[in-house]
Amino acid sequence: MSDPKDLSSKDRLLVAATDLMSAGSDLSTREVLAAADVTAPTLYFHFGSKQGLVDAVAQHGFAQYVPTSAPGSDPLDAIREGWDQHVQFGLDHPRFYARLYGNIEPGVPCAVTGPALDMMLLILEPAAAQGHLSVDARMAATRILAANVGVTLSLIGQPEDERDLDLSRAVREAVLGATFVEHAPGSDERHAAARAVALAADVRSGDLPLSEGEKAMMGELLDRIAASRTSAASSSAR
Repeated sequence: MSDPKDLSSKDRLLVAATDLMSAGSDLSTREVLAAADVTAPTLYFHFGSKQGLVDAVAQHGFAQYVPTSAPGSDPLDAIREGWDQHVQFGLDHPRFYARLYGNIEPGVPCAVTGPALDMMLLILEPAAAQGHLSVDARMAATRILAANVGVTLSLIGQPEDERDLDLSRAVREAVLGATFVEHAPGSDERHAAARAVALAADVRSGDLPLSEGEKAMMGELLDRIAASRTSAASSSAR
């Protein structure tokens, strides 16, 4: 059983780091220890390193805007809800958000990106299997998150009294239109892409009499078909 004093010191470190990041601090170890009133060994015991503490704070920040839609709800509505909560969290905590998503190293994903993608995949993988997506679920999640983060950082950089919230809605709907078949109906190419995506999802997750190599090959071929159909649909829409 955890010692309450240990839990208290861990919480003090999280609160101190969150407050310092929210204030735009560079978050030196000395500042964190002083604000939390703990010693360095306590920080290393709980988080392993200062970066471990920063990652834990990032996870805490992500948890504040996890979509609350119930399982089985309309995937479009769930993605819209998650997008809007993400933007609002960034606008409510601009310095903290900028630290979460702006303080990255080349080739090293920020601590919050993986969990954010995993959360979207819970929504998008069933949608792909049901034939609602014109690209595979992971590609869709990556594109949606990239657009969501970009819009949020752009809005944070705008003067508050001139902030263009229509930008968020316009980009959100454009991304959904490029991702969900039902959101941009009327294209046979897009529906063909959705069928290929759904079949690829079934091949990879279904109990089929295929070897892993055969599943991988079929999945790759179906992904290529979906990509070509989506590209054709985009070209004809221009």
